[in-house]
Amino acid sequence: MSAFEGFDFVLFGGTGDLALRKLLPALYRRHREATDAASWRIVAIGRQPMSSQEYRHHAYERCCRHLASCELDNGWQAFAAQLEYLQMDAADSQAYAALAALLPAGDRNRVYYLATAPQLFAGICRHLGDAGLATPRSRVVLEKPLGRDLASATRINENVAKVFSEQQIFRIDHYLGKESVQNLLALRFGNALFEPIWNRSWIRDVQITIAETVGVEGRGDFYDGTGALRDMVQNHMLQLLCIVAMEPPASIQADRVRDEKLKVLQSLRPLSADDVAAKTVRGQYRAGAIGGQPALGYAEEPGVPPSSGTETFVALKAEIDNWRWAGVPFYLRTGKRMQERLAEIVVNFRAAPHAMLSGSLPPVNRLVITLQPKESLRLDLMAKVPGEGMQIQPISLDMSYSSESGRRWDAYERLIMDVVQGRLTLFMRRDELDAAWRWVEPILGQWQRQRPPLRPYHAGTWGPTQSSTLVVRDGNTWHEDS
Repeated sequence: MSAFEGFDFVLFGGTGDLALRKLLPALYRRHREATDAASWRIVAIGRQPMSSQEYRHHAYERCCRHLASCELDNGWQAFAAQLEYLQMDAADSQAYAALAALLPAGDRNRVYYLATAPQLFAGICRHLGDAGLATPRSRVVLEKPLGRDLASATRINENVAKVFSEQQIFRIDHYLGKESVQNLLALRFGNALFEPIWNRSWIRDVQITIAETVGVEGRGDFYDGTGALRDMVQNHMLQLLCIVAMEPPASIQADRVRDEKLKVLQSLRPLSADDVAAKTVRGQYRAGAIGGQPALGYAEEPGVPPSSGTETFVALKAEIDNWRWAGVPFYLRTGKRMQERLAEIVVNFRAAPHAMLSGSLPPVNRLVITLQPKESLRLDLMAKVPGEGMQIQPISLDMSYSSESGRRWDAYERLIMDVVQGRLTLFMRRDELDAAWRWVEPILGQWQRQRPPLRPYHAGTWGPTQSSTLVVRDGNTWHEDS
């Protein structure tokens, strides 16, 4: 990591799951490997009463679960020495005087990471401004979900904008911090090989899947008011779609990249009432088995009403009305309690125009970008079967990094360091967020008015059968069925 100035990192929601599972481990890894970390200052804020020493012990116990044994060396002591805990109610304006006392004035980069419920964002920012803590070199990180709809997202953004400029606001989507997503940009724009075929003439369809084996993990109350479309499609999946479909930006500068992503969102074909019925599938998991262990159905989860109509699975077909992508379907699919934990982007190319060679399988060329559980890039090609004759068979070129290239940064490591250094390229601009909500809102509204069937699927499967039908009727199949 290149050297840079010290910074203050203020973590609201410091006792929450995100802070202890992702953010503190990411900060620790960067601290451990940095050569200039002595001037870092980290303040975790929470409502639970405890001293800084008690918090350090608590953080160590929780972070150990998410760090490799080789990482747990003497580096933790150095990291913990720069970690403070402040008990305060983030909604209490008077409490910010204590925070100001911990953050002496100085011309340093300062990050306020809001790992809290989104309804607290506006109040926290207002109190930071009133306390004189929103300095010119301050940045604020907003976690998703940013609102429930366009109106609520607009209210949050307008209130945050009263304190911080757009250049200081980092709307985070951790999927964009994954190495394989950024490698897709390098693959497209760093090579002359792919650009000539990255269009409707040579690409048959694009599939984006984010599948989770977990259920609601004790967050039934939250999730039941959110659902899969708001939780995953409006942010993560549409951002991944933009990375695949965007035009080459003039440069990697933040606004040039975000301009091109915005054009994709504005080119998404709106779904009419008939389209919502024909091109979307809502599902909810029932009892089943994950990894050989029994799993409850969604309606049996703690905090979930037995009669809940919230979707835990969404599949939909999106289309982009522009010159490059006209006629190419983009299939999006996400769900909880599915067969395996998997996040991938699959680009299926069209078949060769003339089948002059024989093979046991239809010739298929595809690019598979795997985001989790292990990040990789793979290109599927056809090659000759060794021996006599000219029969062909599938082979794969694995373009993932080797272990010799060093430890890969976690997505949160990369994004936190981008915030510290003021790099906005991998973060959503406000107009992107608005455009995503404008496309998703009619689907939500139509679901509410029409009450389409909530398709059941058993935990441990790939979702409702209607999801496969959505793709098959176009003559395509999901990647795992190919």
